[in-house]
Amino acid sequence: MPSSAASVSRRHFITASLAGGAVGRPGLSAAASAVSPGSFSEPSRDIPLTADADVIVCGAGPAGVTAAITATRAGAKVRLFEWRGCLGGVWTAGLLGYFLDFNKPGFARELRDKLDARDARAKSTSTSRFCYDPEALKLLLEELCVEAGVKFQFHTKVCAAFREGGRLTTIVTESKSGRQAWKAPVFIDTTGDGDLGFQAGCGFETGMAEDCPCQPMSLNALLVVRDAEALREFIRFGQPMKGENTDGEKKKRIKEVLVGTGHFPSYASPTMWHVRDNLVFAMMNHEYGIKAWDAAEITAATARARAEMNKMVANLRALGGPWEGIQVVATAEQIGVRDGRRIKGRYTVLQDDLAKGARHEDAVTRVTFGIDVHALSAEHNKNHAIMPKEVDMKPYDIPLRALIAKDVDGLMMAGRCISGDFIAHSSYRVTGNAVAMGEAAGVTAALAALSKKMPHDITWGESLEKLKAMGQRA
Repeated sequence: MPSSAASVSRRHFITASLAGGAVGRPGLSAAASAVSPGSFSEPSRDIPLTADADVIVCGAGPAGVTAAITATRAGAKVRLFEWRGCLGGVWTAGLLGYFLDFNKPGFARELRDKLDARDARAKSTSTSRFCYDPEALKLLLEELCVEAGVKFQFHTKVCAAFREGGRLTTIVTESKSGRQAWKAPVFIDTTGDGDLGFQAGCGFETGMAEDCPCQPMSLNALLVVRDAEALREFIRFGQPMKGENTDGEKKKRIKEVLVGTGHFPSYASPTMWHVRDNLVFAMMNHEYGIKAWDAAEITAATARARAEMNKMVANLRALGGPWEGIQVVATAEQIGVRDGRRIKGRYTVLQDDLAKGARHEDAVTRVTFGIDVHALSAEHNKNHAIMPKEVDMKPYDIPLRALIAKDVDGLMMAGRCISGDFIAHSSYRVTGNAVAMGEAAGVTAALAALSKKMPHDITWGESLEKLKAMGQRA
């Protein structure tokens, strides 16, 4: 533990909660009330408290790692917590396989250039959509965090949050080191599912309604094939050959082959991307109606998805010919979640913003990726893997206000848990936008903490000038 660690009593937190000064996860104040049937009263105890950071970032996925690096470069002392064993989130632990809407300035361009320098980005004619080497990306992100001075900690999950009045001041984490408390002037929720915002008492939305329906989850895999070129009619390459069939046709052919083996895929647009040599990413399954915060549901969905992925690959291998030798190298450590909590912010990105191509003075990025709502049920999947679009999308801005919590001061969001409606979220949730949002949240949080202000008191003009001074914007 850091030398600055002190001891703090959870009884103090509970007392503050009863006084209206703190909000934790449900059940945390059980020790202060009578125990009801089916509940357990957790005894009060002292836990170590550390207050050595200006900014604390929870979640080290694309938005979180970007926010942490940017905030540190802006002069803040930053702690970054991640519950998995690597940086990168859905890119690495989730084996996403594909960067989307990535032709952006700042950290996105830097990351793309550094991947190229390491020959870790699949050869591609596009700077906006491309594959990458997930192991190389893990290493690169760690090196960038170390170089910047980010204090990151793996296998650590935020499990409670506490306020003083309307301001978030302290979080509690669980790890192999036990329960630990952490204090900072500003926090950033980059958990994807809005875990921190929820624990801090923020309002949120999810799916199309409070109890879904929500977008399906997918468990991706890294595959090895005997000869990728022999499977070109099925695999998407970054540099297509003249006269090559389209990406849509490739998906259709994979589906036809899988159906021919006797299995209708739970994702009716199965996709394979070429990484390098004979290494391939695969996304070929859906799990429907799973709530992002229900551990039992996610566990069952993960097991089903992993079984289906292995079954499909085994069926392909049994066909022989160009499929001979295809096998799973690894399935994702975490099932890919498209649709978690969307924390209420000071601006909500709406479907109407997409329809009219909204512009904002505090625009942190411009989204060009279209509306992408995957089938909401197995029945829908039989007819269309991607739901029909309700509006025609025009490129639109995400304002800084959508990254600042409405209900709690001192809290920002970046990535897919920002403030937006179901349709808008289906567009901005891809990782190119997550990086841009992380960059904006990181620099704004740093400026707020160092000037002893709230994030909503920092203008985007100030943040943009700081990014330019840092060389992260032209």
